[in-house]
Amino acid sequence: MSTEMTPQEIKEQKPYLDWGLTQKEYEYISEKLLGRLPNYTETGLFSVMWSEHCSYKKSKPALRLFPNKNERVLQGPGEGAGIVDIGDNQAVVFKAESHNHPSAVEPYEGAATGVGGILRDIFSMGARPIASLDSLHFGEINQARTKYLINEVVAGIGGYGNCMGIPTVAGETTFDECYTGNPLVNAMSVGLMDQKDMQKGRAVGVGNAVMYVGAKTGRDGIHGATFASADFADDRETQRSAVQVGDPFMEKLLMEACLELTSAHAEWLVGIQDMGAAGIVSSSCEMASKAKSGMELTLDYVPQRESNMSAYEIMLSESQERMLLCVRKGHEEDVKAIFKDYDLEAVVIGRVTEGHRYLLKHQGKIVTDIPVSSLTDDVLEEPSEQKIPQHIIDAENSSNWKPQIDNPTEVLNRILQQATIASKESFTQTYDSQVRTSTVVGPGSDAGVIRVRGTKKALAMTTDGNGRFVYLNPEIGGKIAVIEACANIISSGGLPLAMTDCLNYGDPNDPEVYWELYQSVKGMTAACNVFNTPVISGNVSLYNENNGKAIFPTPMVGMVGLIKNVAYTIPSFVQAEGDIIYLIGETKADYSGSELQKMLTGNISGSLNDVDLIEISNNMQKLLSAMQQGYVASCHDLSEGGLAVALAETTFKTDLGLSVKMALNSAELFSETPGRFVVTVSPDKKESFEKVMEGNIKEIGQVTKTPQLKMKLSDNEIEVAVEEMQQLWEEAIPCLMKSKD
Repeated sequence: MSTEMTPQEIKEQKPYLDWGLTQKEYEYISEKLLGRLPNYTETGLFSVMWSEHCSYKKSKPALRLFPNKNERVLQGPGEGAGIVDIGDNQAVVFKAESHNHPSAVEPYEGAATGVGGILRDIFSMGARPIASLDSLHFGEINQARTKYLINEVVAGIGGYGNCMGIPTVAGETTFDECYTGNPLVNAMSVGLMDQKDMQKGRAVGVGNAVMYVGAKTGRDGIHGATFASADFADDRETQRSAVQVGDPFMEKLLMEACLELTSAHAEWLVGIQDMGAAGIVSSSCEMASKAKSGMELTLDYVPQRESNMSAYEIMLSESQERMLLCVRKGHEEDVKAIFKDYDLEAVVIGRVTEGHRYLLKHQGKIVTDIPVSSLTDDVLEEPSEQKIPQHIIDAENSSNWKPQIDNPTEVLNRILQQATIASKESFTQTYDSQVRTSTVVGPGSDAGVIRVRGTKKALAMTTDGNGRFVYLNPEIGGKIAVIEACANIISSGGLPLAMTDCLNYGDPNDPEVYWELYQSVKGMTAACNVFNTPVISGNVSLYNENNGKAIFPTPMVGMVGLIKNVAYTIPSFVQAEGDIIYLIGETKADYSGSELQKMLTGNISGSLNDVDLIEISNNMQKLLSAMQQGYVASCHDLSEGGLAVALAETTFKTDLGLSVKMALNSAELFSETPGRFVVTVSPDKKESFEKVMEGNIKEIGQVTKTPQLKMKLSDNEIEVAVEEMQQLWEEAIPCLMKSKD
């Protein structure tokens, strides 16, 4: 074990600058909070707990805009995950997390441990995870490195989730050059629980035990939170020590042991929290802080898989599959017995104390003695300057790009082969989407759907993010992200309940990046208020840059909805010959940031048209009412590629076709105006459906027995075999992945 710097040497040599603390922060800690120089271990604790990943010191001003309460919310931000009432004394629990930098360095382990971490957030609340989702954003599939990242990330997600027995039922995967050096790997987990089993991460009650359970602590993941809170560059790709190594079989045992404890012996338990970012220090001091308690830990008792670990290493390790419990005094042996049955470590490492001291002992010495609040509540917030990016100013002073399309059939066939639109089945088939046999709708539809056993209910779930729109106009793009998530839930027959998020942006010290963050949260907030979808949990991932170039600002929205009767789950594919096709929502000239613009020009540009949230919400409410009354046969929302792609997708794998006639021109067929739907209705339900929708719809055609897509437009016609389109759509990504670079 190397000799640690003295407090004076730390002050002089400033290692904390490499750990993420600024000079201003170090001086504030030394002079104001402690009144002395922090030692080596204490400096390390401050560096991780004051990192953006743990403290949100840059993003808090924006995050405060979000609504986080309504009549259904049982637990909002501040715990491991958010909780929403779904009736019958049941609740749905969900959260999303990013694992971007780890996945850029070690894509398999980065993605796998991202899944493992978010699952622990769910069962730490007392809920059993029932589904996983993801949101993945990569560079273009034209480089060997990108193909490697894709394959390894997909394998990591499947490898961990499949071993845990949790179905992966939905997600999204997009491709843009800006993600080449800094891919986005966002994982979401959804759990189900009885409301009586709700847990919180609090350490209250003087004398109660602080117990460490799960895997042993190693040196992997040290400074992972700092790693996630710094700009990324090629020379950082060697920071593999900041990436954790996961063991899904260990996590499966840990999950079952924790759920047995929370469901059958809740009276023994005071609090429970995952050891995620910043490991033991984060979980322990946050549990004490929320309870306004003190805590004393003896680090020699922490199970360790490596010899001669220092206090600094023990506290900052982010080794996986570990939890921290606060157990009522006198029940320590009871808890140990449960975990012993699962061959897991369960060790008392400390006690809750009076006052508010955070005291750590190691090898007979006090290595930390600071106020709990100094790590959690006294973080210096850092409001940033805001500046409108020049490209947005330029776009407002120039006209938007308008496409000229002479052959819409050719354009449709080409756009179906664009990587962001093409079938992702070659990836999703890696995941087990049917394990536990509760999956009603798996990958490939608008939303995943899981039945709630023992009831008629089901849960619809989705992840959505479009960085292109947010790049062109953060506020409007933020609105569109929420609209798209709501639309996917509605399309499946669900009522949107609430949302989680992963806010993926560049360096917030750049005034333009911070402006993007703040404005997009402002737009998301406006949409959340209209759709009554509060933000109950989430994650901020900043510093997503490679060699000084930021990704598109990419807020990912994860949303869960309630389907009252699983029998009325709505498929996204057409159902029967003769069904009438309707278009809901007005189509406008929305080409900026579209898949069409990228395909035809090679980049994105222009300004966005604002959206009418009230009108979209009204249409969604009426459509959901029609679904719940049994009037809708199928529904698919319009997103990338617009109406043309949506119509084509509704026919895939059905042996049916469409005959469509409408006043739109060839270009409008590919417009990406948000908040629109393609709906099919049986002829005998036509009158009832139209009465509910009150004229906010257009009848555009009908489903045919002949598997062809026929469209008569104002300026052209399309006639193409469904089999031909489907083949192009299905084979595009496998061909790209196999191609030589």
